[in-house]
Amino acid sequence: MHVQPIACFRPAPERAGRFSAPPYDVFDDEQARAYVRENPDSFMAIDRPETAFDAGQDPMAPEVFEHAVKLLTDRLRDGTILKEERPCLFAYRMTQGDHSQMGIIASVAVDDYLDGTVRRHERVREEKVLDRMAHMSAITAQVGPSIVIYPDSHVIDVLVGLACTAEPLYDFTDEDGVRHTVWRIAREMAVGSICETFKQIPHGYIADGHHRAEASARLCLEARERGEAGPREEFLAVLYPASSMRVLAYNRAVVDTNGLSEQELCAELSQAGIEVSQPVESPVVPKERHAVGMFAFGSWRELRFADAQPSDDPTADLDVSLLQERVLAPILGVKDPTADPRISFVSGAEGPEALERLAGKDGVAFFMYPTSMDELMRVSDAGMLMPPKSTWFAPKPRSGLFLRRI
Repeated sequence: MHVQPIACFRPAPERAGRFSAPPYDVFDDEQARAYVRENPDSFMAIDRPETAFDAGQDPMAPEVFEHAVKLLTDRLRDGTILKEERPCLFAYRMTQGDHSQMGIIASVAVDDYLDGTVRRHERVREEKVLDRMAHMSAITAQVGPSIVIYPDSHVIDVLVGLACTAEPLYDFTDEDGVRHTVWRIAREMAVGSICETFKQIPHGYIADGHHRAEASARLCLEARERGEAGPREEFLAVLYPASSMRVLAYNRAVVDTNGLSEQELCAELSQAGIEVSQPVESPVVPKERHAVGMFAFGSWRELRFADAQPSDDPTADLDVSLLQERVLAPILGVKDPTADPRISFVSGAEGPEALERLAGKDGVAFFMYPTSMDELMRVSDAGMLMPPKSTWFAPKPRSGLFLRRI
């Protein structure tokens, strides 16, 4: 992989906690508006500028992006955002409970993305790509890093560890209890050693931020046609060793049982070759692959895809695929989970209580076993795409800490 230090704007240390915000795409429109109302000076107001307008406002309208530019200009003038004097790498550690992960903020070559050196696993939605392209073009910066996973490297771990012996640039805890600690890596020898070591890493994998990476790549190709790509030849990323990542379940809830009674639902599942346990009151959280917790009719049951077989298709025996192909589509009638309004998706971080609430008295919910990093990488290596809503990574890097100038 080709990794480089970044030239960036960043918040003043004493304002970083208040200014930075969750990633733009973790909120729907109503949630984003609520966040900006409570945090009007946060980066979310710049990242989701449509929140300043009435509901129903076209988020792609010119005045929306003009508002983002004005807010960014205001934050530069009042000293909230500072200009980093020279290109740097940054070590970025996030700690939540007993989990900690250390990443490197850098830029990655767009050509690595285009030629498959950095591999994808998720289909992008055109409207989201166009939104991010317009946003980057308006504010002339890449914000919110894509998460790129790489195979563990002891050498990189040592180099980053040495850089983190100094006083951190940022150290704050966000509203979700995640501690964010950042160190600047500016010494030429340290930067050069890390970048050179990454050249020995054969492949990276985008875990999150596909739309941002795709938008950056398209803007680069457009700029190349004009003969002026320059800094658009790279995209903003945070790079994590694979073993450090925590992947949570991405659970499903359907508002009804497609007209089936409890007895009929269990019979349909059994006929599909799925083992169905007796009902229990306590939540069933699966402990291994091919096991799923199901909540319906006020009780929990464990489902098991006991007859699942290995396949040449690395997506075929994913739990999310088995559930979709054998339960959601044929039994519950959810043919297209990306378009059917009857289904919703919930991070495993929210716990089984959220699924019970969404299913209510009439629906059914499924607590999944998390997709593993090995499964993700196998799918990416095969040049294939994961089913929708297969992975949820947590904690997530804050937006607004690094604005890479393009």
